[in-house]
Amino acid sequence: MKQICVIGVGYVGLVTAACFADLGNRVVALDINEAKIEGLKNGLMPIYEPGLEELVSRNVKAGRLSFTTSYADGLSGTEFVFIAVGTPMGVDGEADLRYVAESARMVAVNMTNPLIIVNKSTVPVGTGDWTADIIRKNQKTPIQFAVVSCPEFLREGSAISDFMQPYRTILGSLDLDAAEKVAQLHLPLRAPIMITDLRTAEMIKYASNAFLATKISFINEIANICEALGADVKEVAVGMGYDKRIGSSFLDAGLGYGGSCFPKDVKALEYMAAEKGRHPQLLNAVMEINDDRRPMAVERVREMVGDLNGKSIGLLGLSFKPNTDDMRDAPSLLIADLLHKAGAKVKAYDPVAMEIAHRLMPEVEMGEGIYEVAEGCDALMLITEWNEFKQLDLARLKSIMKQAIIFDGRNIYDPAEMKQAGFRYRGLGRGYNND
Repeated sequence: MKQICVIGVGYVGLVTAACFADLGNRVVALDINEAKIEGLKNGLMPIYEPGLEELVSRNVKAGRLSFTTSYADGLSGTEFVFIAVGTPMGVDGEADLRYVAESARMVAVNMTNPLIIVNKSTVPVGTGDWTADIIRKNQKTPIQFAVVSCPEFLREGSAISDFMQPYRTILGSLDLDAAEKVAQLHLPLRAPIMITDLRTAEMIKYASNAFLATKISFINEIANICEALGADVKEVAVGMGYDKRIGSSFLDAGLGYGGSCFPKDVKALEYMAAEKGRHPQLLNAVMEINDDRRPMAVERVREMVGDLNGKSIGLLGLSFKPNTDDMRDAPSLLIADLLHKAGAKVKAYDPVAMEIAHRLMPEVEMGEGIYEVAEGCDALMLITEWNEFKQLDLARLKSIMKQAIIFDGRNIYDPAEMKQAGFRYRGLGRGYNND
């Protein structure tokens, strides 16, 4: 059993803490947000992630997982400290490292024994060296420590399985002994472990996310071309995916990427490159294509219903992806805003994100379910592909909607079935199948 402190109880930190505890370690999850920590002590999750509440509860009851706001308590007897705080996008696209800096400073001030400090947050290349400098400058007395980069590769909605069954673990450090000790923590996961230097490990995270974002923007560009030429992008993606050099993942045309990672990570990598005098043309194109998806969706609806002023539009799904309540850079935010500015009345439903969404888009009327939102609507827009949206009662929908129009922003419906049910249907890049 190892003693671990995880700083930050967001999507990455809380999952990391709970999973390491489930592997038999003693873990203290630390956060300066008193309300979050008090809630966790009372069994209230600060985020929605499938299976997380049960995982946390089991390990709290077993005495392996606890919560605190005190750095002194959290670091007492600890061998490993994982920094998993937010690194939001700054004004110019750079990663804002204020929370990493403050965490490192507080670790330095409160540490009483040698530590291995692990950067779990997604941080710019060079942050490991910078973290070490902060700790050295703020220690009350010199105490041995090492910094290791261990970037996270967790997807919201499947974060627990991603942690427990990873494709790989990337470790970077200038201290090989420290990296090998962190590797020992990950051995029960039985996944490949790669040990490299700090900056290379940090870059692997950015390069991975930028590549996946590129696949998404690529298939969305293909969808635009398919739409113009009469081909079906869903079939195109299937045909492409059979090629093992390409693969089928991240080839779903839609409303673009969102969430807490891809938008800020691609922008941060572009910023780092430009700052060093490089010209990241591909990254700029990836972001430009992604930015076009949300206004394009509103324009497609306008083409079907006419002038949006006075029209009633229903949104199915608000979170940036299924199985999460995360609204960061969710397509629904800009789409709802553009509809509202065009004079439309906007109604919406999401299985888990409506409480957060209501604070972010107070002008949107939140409904209790699919059919409450659909009643009297001129069009429905499928924004997030939650499972409960995949099998609709089309006859019921048609009977309660003002106009039988569906815009499918995720291409989950069968165009022929929609048309047979009497709907005007529009997907993305569906060729002959588009209205």
